[in-house]
Amino acid sequence: MNIFRIIEDIEKVDSEVYNRLDSRRNAFKNLGTFGKKATLAAIPLALGSIFQKAYGQSNGMILEVLNFALKLEYLERNFYTQALAADGLIADGAARTAIQTIQMHEAAHVDLLIATIQSLNATPISEPTFNFGKNFPDWNTNYQTFLTLAQAFEDTGVRAYKGQAANLISNDAVLTAALQIHSVEARHAAHIRRMRSNPAWIISAGESSNVPAGAQPVYAGEDNLSQGSVNDITTLGGGYSAEIATAAFDEPLTKEQVVEIVSLFE
Repeated sequence: MNIFRIIEDIEKVDSEVYNRLDSRRNAFKNLGTFGKKATLAAIPLALGSIFQKAYGQSNGMILEVLNFALKLEYLERNFYTQALAADGLIADGAARTAIQTIQMHEAAHVDLLIATIQSLNATPISEPTFNFGKNFPDWNTNYQTFLTLAQAFEDTGVRAYKGQAANLISNDAVLTAALQIHSVEARHAAHIRRMRSNPAWIISAGESSNVPAGAQPVYAGEDNLSQGSVNDITTLGGGYSAEIATAAFDEPLTKEQVVEIVSLFE
């Protein structure tokens, strides 16, 4: 066991961990200067309560992210369920089969997220009432409007899961489940985009002009040319255009950005 690494990890969750130890804080701050016996004597007195507090904070964040993801999955499942029930919106054939499959995938995501939240002894949020016609009144009568919203929802889902991955890193099982959903959302997005005769990837230069004004926040930040330690990836040896460079990398959406997008339909 690397106790120094453990304390560092706890400190990431609770930056005031040493202050909360009162008389033992110096023991932890100067742990490296203690002999083995002194170190072992100091640890059991406080470590249990620190772990409990750190786990509680970490678990709280995980639950917040899971319920956040559940709301998105509720939205997508509800959207496709209503669309399939709308008379004449999606004709029989390959398109309807694809939408039925995607709807069942979203339903499976809902079920998994609910089960995961319950396994953490928490309560999943109830399904909200969504109003898809609030800003897009012809969404369930105009097939192209429906596909536009489907694309926006799927692209939002991909970017939203990416934005929350760091908050799940303390729980391998939950992070793995989220990444498994994330990749399927990306496949949905690619399929819907091809149904609209669009490239399967986001082209930031023309994306905002290809969706209604209300859906443009979905693509905020996709013109970013800075990746990793490189300020402008078009300056690399490949001679990439801005269109290729930005399409090669998807950007995460923050929780606040996703909440703003979802508010268009509540």
